[in-house]
Amino acid sequence: MPEEPEEKPPTVTPVRVVIALCLIAPFVAMLWVGSYAKIDPTFIGIPFFYWYQMLWVLISTALTMIAYKLWQRDQRARKGGASA
Repeated sequence: MPEEPEEKPPTVTPVRVVIALCLIAPFVAMLWVGSYAKIDPTFIGIPFFYWYQMLWVLISTALTMIAYKLWQRDQRARKGGASA
């Protein structure tokens, strides 16, 4: 009697979708130039165009960190809970 193959977890999971969204969001925000190609509102004298981009540097850092932590947790779960 042949052995049944071990069932693999699905490749696309809700966690992986969240990871992808975290990594894609900054690209979409920066490529949609029409949404931020303006001067007003200014923030401490800095035109919107510049402070919006600098804000996305911070947001991108946070989203990348979240994606990394989710990826680590996903990989640990796929290996059976072994610590990395």
